[in-house]
Amino acid sequence: MLKNNKLLVALLLIPAIIGVKAAAYFPGIIEVIYSTGLYPFISRFFRYFLGWIPFSFGDLVYGFGILFIMRWLLINRRRVVSDFKNWLIDIFAAVSIIYISFHLFWGLNYYRLPLHNSLNLEAEYTTEALVDVTKKLINKTNALHLELTNNDSIRVESPYSKATILKMVPEGYSVLKEKYPHLEYKGESIKTSLFSLPLTYMGFSGYLNPLTNEAQVDGLIPEFKFSTTASHEIGHQLGYAAENEANFMACLATTSHSDLYFRYCGFAFGLRHCLHEIYRRDPALYKELLVTLNTGVLKNYQEVRDFWEAHKNPTEPVFRKTYNTYLEANNQEGGMDSYSYVVALIVNYFKNKTL
Repeated sequence: MLKNNKLLVALLLIPAIIGVKAAAYFPGIIEVIYSTGLYPFISRFFRYFLGWIPFSFGDLVYGFGILFIMRWLLINRRRVVSDFKNWLIDIFAAVSIIYISFHLFWGLNYYRLPLHNSLNLEAEYTTEALVDVTKKLINKTNALHLELTNNDSIRVESPYSKATILKMVPEGYSVLKEKYPHLEYKGESIKTSLFSLPLTYMGFSGYLNPLTNEAQVDGLIPEFKFSTTASHEIGHQLGYAAENEANFMACLATTSHSDLYFRYCGFAFGLRHCLHEIYRRDPALYKELLVTLNTGVLKNYQEVRDFWEAHKNPTEPVFRKTYNTYLEANNQEGGMDSYSYVVALIVNYFKNKTL
């Protein structure tokens, strides 16, 4: 009976994969039934259930899961020869459970309607609009920088500890919900990763555990990136699986925050994406715009670059390539480097606003 049940679970992987691939063709149905229907209840349940725990329960699940897999493979190594059929069934049954759980608890959000639909924004933009918005963001970032430092040549130092920043991050979403009720964030579950050191060497600043809906932030990254990274992960918790959409959510939440430091980090974050796009289109114009940015802002950018440079290692490209492949397999064309859409969101959101 047990063998038959395992075989059934293993075989469920086939219709599950077919169903997920078919879902990509019906984003409107996914949006209504799953992303704005079932998923909010699932995510809130996990956040309320696990959010109060001061450490990441999901990280423990990952850690014990890796140890369990290693132990199981060691104990069952001889079955590869003596009982290969049932060994394979066990493997595929486990993969089936993980695959189905991943998509039920969070992963189907990869196939929802694009974010610009729910925010009533356009998806296209002109180079002229990009340049105009970039200049507006430069002026706003410079102004906030001067308010914080009274000196255009020094970088902004965080007035808060990282633990305090995590507690303050949800306020940005509280402001956003007044205009966009679907962005209400209930059940706080944002934590520092227990694996911050290996995460840093892998080249990642945060992640969402799709099985527990806990948001983890790398506790070693500079404070300058901490508020936007945490806001990015909350964007994932709210069901925006695409990296470019979560980046826009981070920009939106931090620039809407009541705190001056949060707004500075948010506008500098959005500006960096726009400058990157201008560099791709017109390197000469990029250089012209860059010299109009306060030296202190550039030092904050350099602080982040220096941090990642200090932790570069031969394994980082492997992890990033693996994750990029994962993103592309989950309906994210361009993987981690899909900048154009987040820039489109930033440009179309800010182009008619007075900053």
